[in-house]
Amino acid sequence: MGQEITSTAFSEADFAENRRRLLNESAVLKHWFDQNRFSTNDKVGGFELEAWLIDADAKPAPANEAFLGKLNNPLVVPELALFNVELNGAPQPLHGNAFSRLHEDLSATWRECQQTAQGMGLRLLMAGILPTVSAHELVEANMSNLRRYRALNEQVLLHREGNPLRLDIQGVDHLKSEHEDVMMEAATTSFQIHLKVNMKRAVRAYNLAQILSAPMVALSANSPYLFGRDLWDETRIPLFEQSVEVGGIAGAAHGPVHRVSFGTGYARESLYECFSENLEHFPVLLPMLLDEPEERLAHLRLHNGTIWRWNRPLIDFDNDGTPHIRIEHRVVPSGPTLLDTVANAVFYFGVMQFMMEREVPAEMQIPFSVARDNFYRAAQKGLDAQVQWLDEKKGSVQQLILHKLLPMAERGLEALAINAADSARYLDVIRQRVACQCNGAAWQRAWVAKHGQDWAGLTETYYLNQQREVPVHEWGL
Repeated sequence: MGQEITSTAFSEADFAENRRRLLNESAVLKHWFDQNRFSTNDKVGGFELEAWLIDADAKPAPANEAFLGKLNNPLVVPELALFNVELNGAPQPLHGNAFSRLHEDLSATWRECQQTAQGMGLRLLMAGILPTVSAHELVEANMSNLRRYRALNEQVLLHREGNPLRLDIQGVDHLKSEHEDVMMEAATTSFQIHLKVNMKRAVRAYNLAQILSAPMVALSANSPYLFGRDLWDETRIPLFEQSVEVGGIAGAAHGPVHRVSFGTGYARESLYECFSENLEHFPVLLPMLLDEPEERLAHLRLHNGTIWRWNRPLIDFDNDGTPHIRIEHRVVPSGPTLLDTVANAVFYFGVMQFMMEREVPAEMQIPFSVARDNFYRAAQKGLDAQVQWLDEKKGSVQQLILHKLLPMAERGLEALAINAADSARYLDVIRQRVACQCNGAAWQRAWVAKHGQDWAGLTETYYLNQQREVPVHEWGL
């Protein structure tokens, strides 16, 4: 969805020609999988970090167009809403001091963004859901001025036959509301972790990303409040799923296969299965006719960009034009600090590396339905969730992380030859956060318990703590 389009007006001929090109590109991709045509330059990590622009009253500031114009940095791009931006970093081979480099690069971009925002009387904030955002700000008037977003909104509503999008989230409180556009999605900002893998490891990596989604969302949860309601520890999960609720072909709005979901199962033989599912189950939303060679898979990649599995396979290209496979892990929210954010990625990469080398694939020990249930339970309850692991026993996700996954992460990082000081620094952030059960969601709830439902006050205190770059488990109230 980062690709701009040239029009928002589509004809039946556009859809038919786009479908023809999509079928041809899918055949090319199938051949690449059959012939193992993908890059073997793997074990490379990267990220996308979404953030909020806020004003002096800690409210969303719909000013990303002016902000990005002043900033003039190609690593920072617009998001769906005028008050959101996305920061990108250069991918790093996962060895040595890769994580220090990622952290330093992200910090440099973040400082540049903060300075630009301050020059406009604004501020930049990382939070899964901004506590002060209100429904009247999540409207089409605050949509970024890019054709792809307008077209996406129009097509989602067409597929819903004009029916409003409905939120129904039961947590500590219960939230029910209706909205006339897809702007509810703009209330959800995330830290998307990318791992480049070779084809031989891709199936196992994709399945592991699904299995690890539960502990990852539990340890990083940072979105307990929406519109003044106390909902899930990571309310971003049901909010995103319901804000673009469009089913598959013949499924309309309430079919069994949805565009935002945990997915329909593990991959078995190759990740082409995901792209085949895209082709068979999801109607095209943006039938652009792009002037690129068939081998660039432009239409296939755009179509894949409108299907938001929480773990999504991506096809891209090395600098020499060789296609490569990445797994995009989308379950982690933005914030609370850059240090917390990088620590989340370090833990994820370490556990992924260790578990990919196990003799018995994890997907043979934990059914997909269990991994899916674990994920939603962890999103709802955070570090208090009870989950089932590979030994088929149900237990605390907190204890799972502390006693099983952290040792795996340490050994995985050793296998990657990560700098020992880096490994210790970032994993210690995870260890302490989980041990004291103080992720971003827990801190926000503790602040509200002490000060009441002062959403501007909560956001101001959160912002000041974020500026100190002290991990969230050390924040005061």
